Amino acid sequence: MLLDTHVLLWFLDDSPRLGAEARRRLSSADQPLVSAASLWELAIKLALGKVATPDDLPRHIAAAGLGTIAVTAAHAWSSRAVLGLPHRDPFDRLLVTQAAAERLPFLTADRALLASEILPRVELVDARS
Repeated sequence: MLLDTHVLLWFLDDSPRLGAEARRRLSSADQPLVSAASLWELAIKLALGKVATPDDLPRHIAAAGLGTIAVTAAHAWSSRAVLGLPHRDPFDRLLVTQAAAERLPFLTADRALLASEILPRVELVDARS
């Protein structure tokens, strides 16, 4: 299972916004994954003052039992072929591409994304459920 960036923050904060079904799926997954793209997104938002994260975020991710997935050249190049995204967020495009390429469910609370018909097909899981 691949976590969307905001879901990563909810998970680390033990936020009540993360639903019971999402928690169950996370606990039963072999190893939930966080993309390097999410860390890049958070680094940018941290520098802009839009989010607060620990300085040692990668350590917190590992301590929480989450794995990481690198962004490969194949992921980056394949992102051009993703269809049906509801907005132009390049991080969402890359995360969806990674989930599809690696055949991972994608855990998100992005309502527009959840309501979309994305190609290539990817299993979208509502993090609020």
